[in-house]
Amino acid sequence: MKNRYYFLDNLRWVTVLLVLFYHVFYNFNAVGVFGGVGGFAEHQWQDIVCVLLNPWFMTLLFVVAGASSRYALRSRTPKEFRRERTRKLLVPSTLGLFVFGWILGLLNSREAGAYLPEGVPFLVKYLIAVPSGTGPLWFIRDLFLFSLLLLVVRRVVDVERVEGRISKLRDLGVGLLMVGFFGLLWWASQSQIDNPTVAQGLLNLYRPVYYFVAFLCGYYLFSSERLHTFLASRAWVLIVAAVVAAVGFGVEFYGRDYTSPEAVQGVWCNLYCWSMTLAMMGAFKRWADSTSPVADYLSRSSFGLYVVHMTVCTSICLVLKTSGLPVWAVYVLSLVVTYVGSVVLWEVLRRVPVVRWCVFGIEGKGGK
Repeated sequence: MKNRYYFLDNLRWVTVLLVLFYHVFYNFNAVGVFGGVGGFAEHQWQDIVCVLLNPWFMTLLFVVAGASSRYALRSRTPKEFRRERTRKLLVPSTLGLFVFGWILGLLNSREAGAYLPEGVPFLVKYLIAVPSGTGPLWFIRDLFLFSLLLLVVRRVVDVERVEGRISKLRDLGVGLLMVGFFGLLWWASQSQIDNPTVAQGLLNLYRPVYYFVAFLCGYYLFSSERLHTFLASRAWVLIVAAVVAAVGFGVEFYGRDYTSPEAVQGVWCNLYCWSMTLAMMGAFKRWADSTSPVADYLSRSSFGLYVVHMTVCTSICLVLKTSGLPVWAVYVLSLVVTYVGSVVLWEVLRRVPVVRWCVFGIEGKGGK
């Protein structure tokens, strides 16, 4: 087994950059998806960006995280793995809210029209804003929980034994295994709750069953070199299948809430998520299994960009929404500021002692 899988590193940072891209369009969505600053018209063609990205990119991140966890556990004891995940995941998603996340909490309250009036002490605003500033950190909370559960599951199901069986499968067997992956995703998607309460709405956001299935599939299946080779050799077929599924899902849910239980539980959504996950894995293995100075920088920085980007994105979207600029200019400026501002903010915060540990889980000056 190789020491480094560059295509997984590249897949991770490219997907994170797509998350930043998505959140600009999400902030201006007009289809009723919770959050955001509001759209510019009742029907917006640009909302198709959200429809085409939302069903699969977070699932792909969990699959990549699962595969990466297997490789991490080759060089770490379970105790070291647990300690590292606590620092890099639990600390930013808890202490990080008190140090940095509260800013997003204040912005979210303004987005929702619940901005606290003048005269309310700042301490009160701060204490209300802290738990409201979770934003995209739900992902790393899920990932921390899954990492702990993995340490239990792997004691029952040995990954090396699974890898050995996959390596002996012929192409038909690997293909059937991929069909089984679709079946697991579809089954897990049924855990979405219709007409949820507020608490149930959080469960629908965190989707613990669905994403844990994706994470475990990453650990047990998508860490297999046999599977990497299989997907790479069929990259074009998988890309065509993903395009067909994208058209099907886009036609059905354009102009509608693409995050609703009806959408998430549907066959089109799961087919699209499944085919895009396979297509991205296969394409990156075939054409992006190498590195460069830019790719290396983005691989090291993608987690930090993910943590800070929503604060930058929400800030600029709130400012530009009422700026009077043409709609196209609002989107372009929002995208530029979100990308550039996130890089600048990450580079500044990671150099500040204590802050870098609380917000990013970084020890020392090296940024690890």
